[in-house]
Amino acid sequence: MSSISTTTYNWRFWRAGGVDQVSLERADDLVALSALDQKLWVALACPTRGLEFDAKTLASMDRDGDGRIRAPDVIEAVRWTVDRLSDPQLLASPGADLPIAAINVRKPEGQRLRQAAELVVATLNLANRAVVTADQVAASRAVLARQPHNGDGVVPASASPDPDVVAAIVDMLRCVDAPAIDRSGDQGLNTALVDRFVDEARAWLAWLDSANSDPSVLILGVGTSAALERLDAIAAKVDDYFARCALAGFDKAASAALWPAPNRAGDPARALLNLGSDELRNLPLALVADRAALPLTGEVNPAWRDAVAQFVAAVVVPLLGPQDVLTQAQWQQLVAAFQPFRAWTAAKPVGAFDVLGQTRIRELLDGPYLEVVEAMIDGDLAKQPAFEALDELESLARLRRDLLPFANNFVSFQTFYGRNEPAMFQVGTLFLDQRSCDLVLAVDDAGKHATMAGLAGVCLVYCDCVRKATQEQRQIVAAITDGDVGNLMIGKNGVFYDRQGRDWDATVTKIIDNPISLRQAFWAPYRKLARYIEEQVAKRAAAADGAANDRLTAAADRVDATVSKAADKPADKPADKPAAKPAEPKKVDVGAVAALGVAVGAIGTALSAALTGLVQLPWWQMPAVFAGVMIAISGPSVLLGWLKLRKRNIGPLLDANGWAINVQAKINVAFGRSLTALATLPAGSTRDLRDRFADRRSPLPLAFATVLFVGAMLAALVHLGWLGWSSAGPGAAAPTSAVPR
Repeated sequence: MSSISTTTYNWRFWRAGGVDQVSLERADDLVALSALDQKLWVALACPTRGLEFDAKTLASMDRDGDGRIRAPDVIEAVRWTVDRLSDPQLLASPGADLPIAAINVRKPEGQRLRQAAELVVATLNLANRAVVTADQVAASRAVLARQPHNGDGVVPASASPDPDVVAAIVDMLRCVDAPAIDRSGDQGLNTALVDRFVDEARAWLAWLDSANSDPSVLILGVGTSAALERLDAIAAKVDDYFARCALAGFDKAASAALWPAPNRAGDPARALLNLGSDELRNLPLALVADRAALPLTGEVNPAWRDAVAQFVAAVVVPLLGPQDVLTQAQWQQLVAAFQPFRAWTAAKPVGAFDVLGQTRIRELLDGPYLEVVEAMIDGDLAKQPAFEALDELESLARLRRDLLPFANNFVSFQTFYGRNEPAMFQVGTLFLDQRSCDLVLAVDDAGKHATMAGLAGVCLVYCDCVRKATQEQRQIVAAITDGDVGNLMIGKNGVFYDRQGRDWDATVTKIIDNPISLRQAFWAPYRKLARYIEEQVAKRAAAADGAANDRLTAAADRVDATVSKAADKPADKPADKPAAKPAEPKKVDVGAVAALGVAVGAIGTALSAALTGLVQLPWWQMPAVFAGVMIAISGPSVLLGWLKLRKRNIGPLLDANGWAINVQAKINVAFGRSLTALATLPAGSTRDLRDRFADRRSPLPLAFATVLFVGAMLAALVHLGWLGWSSAGPGAAAPTSAVPR
């Protein structure tokens, strides 16, 4: 480690998101990181997936390989890197180059890294021999991996120039499952596979020798296996036959029933049969009778005649001699004779050694090939330290380049609040509803994520993204931090651009509604009122339309009934009843008219009273009245929106993705505007406000409002006596006061 005293280090902090965050700009800040109280870290853990950061760097920091990086992992990565650098200040310098001279050769691990760096330069024949990069280390390792000895302890067949050794490696690979994979990508042998081949091959040979030493196993020599197959081919039918004969001996009347008809649905004589049909194969091997022997010649079921003949030739004649019939005792004797062979076959060791045969297996075990292959493996393993040094060198180059940027995305959120570049958890930009959203996170399960993310107090939009050209799919969540809800709805389509610049089709699948801005909160009551009026008008219109349709349907039904009745009546028969008179139109409901008049009068009176009070005020107080009315309507909504906006923070969003956020990193209104950009016209643009296809507005609403306003104003002026009228009527003189002069 550096000589910096971490116990007396003077930290610098800056304020962002309502939190004091440590400033990490110098290499000394990283070196002293182990002394920084973890309660002052913005994050304590994060996943290695779903981040826009170098995956190999994250893997280098994830010491236990559990897919998570914690504060001790970061501290250990800094310590490991500083120990291998002669100048820790490289941690704060930009660029991907790792100067070879900066490797600390005073320690053994540094010496190995220096040798690995020189190997990279020589392998790639680099023009600049003073520096290496992580990509160059990876490229040199790929070149060295194609060499016969590449340090992984795996020997493919191509590693030997001797064709006999190549053939031996190929044959051994045929006998083992799951071959090892060499760095070059070829299949090969390692020490464990060679040992397993030897053990299994010797067990297989011992298994073969046990059969040769026991005459009860291979009772027919090399033909034992084929003879057993012939016996098994008719075993079920022979057992069936002897069982039927036993039943026939028990009940002689059952003999006919034990011989079923070939075609149960009809007469056997009329059925279409052939020697391979299932009807014949399902019949017994021979006629069932009260006897204890199976005929082996002429009286056998024709469908089984060939199988029985093969059984006789392969099993009966070699073991019992020529026979015309087979008794049940003889049959059981034959079955028992093959039991040792069955047990021996079941004990066969694993391994595909039959493909080579025992002669080739003995050559591989007793010849020089095993020693040659083991020597090749040892030679390959001798290169292992060099390849391990290459792996460490690549990790050193990546950590030297990425440690400070990672710390500014983990220990503090300087990258996120600085807004000079996206944070590592920001996966791209979503364009949706005339806005672009930069705070976009990757999501594995939108439903599970929303449970925690909803506590962030942010308006969230979950989207399914698809690239149809490659059929790739992913889920994202975008924070809407400026503007208003607008035309957002489930099913709305947008376009998502990832950090690599690739475009994805995005479809909204879920919306978590939260306040977006004070402007939205101010106009929210009016939007709700307008929405309520629209819904009520639509509901009343739908009800009226339904009632009208019902009346038309009823009228049509009455007309159809009248026409049908008239058509059924004889033409020369007079009608029984005079035609019903048409219904008289309903009279006007006087009560309804009166109620309507009262309502209109009440509205007029209220407007008149309001305008009367308004015109009595000085002109300069009228704007204050209007402002007060709007504040009374929108004030509660704005206050509630302000309370929610001041609590808006990114913590629950990242916690839902597996982070362990240590602070309440807020997203205030000003910062939210930087995360969501609204559509604006470019500077210097001109606008033509004429719309050739604008809808023609009806003059009726404006005329009605004008008449209502003028009437209310006249009523107010008359009430004040400004028009020369009073309650005594037009032309009446105003009373004079009786004040004595």
